[in-house]
Amino acid sequence: MKFISEVRPTRALALSLMLLLSLGLLSGCMSSPKAPSESMSEAREAITRTEQADGRQYASGELDEARRKLKLAEEAITREEMIEAKQLANEAKVMANLAEAKTESAKAKEINKEMEQGAKALTEEMNREGDRK
Repeated sequence: MKFISEVRPTRALALSLMLLLSLGLLSGCMSSPKAPSESMSEAREAITRTEQADGRQYASGELDEARRKLKLAEEAITREEMIEAKQLANEAKVMANLAEAKTESAKAKEINKEMEQGAKALTEEMNREGDRK
């Protein structure tokens, strides 16, 4: 009899500790996530890079959309909607990267066109020199 009465308090103590541990873990899961500062920084940097690469001239629509998404992300942080804020910040980064790629592509096309015109002018000059001889 004495053995059974000693086991019950130990079991009750173990159950109590398990309950407290479970509640602690549950409350940790329920706490709101941290602000997505890294995602926000990456989005801002991508927008700045695109602006410095003349993105306004070549991809203004995508750049505007990136800025709009970043603003929405900032508003979501204010409302403490961190998951939404992170998603919007990531979308802003993607749009800024798209604008940057579009800008680089447009610049490369311009350079290619200039080189073709230069080659054409050089060919015409060579043909004139050949005709003079």
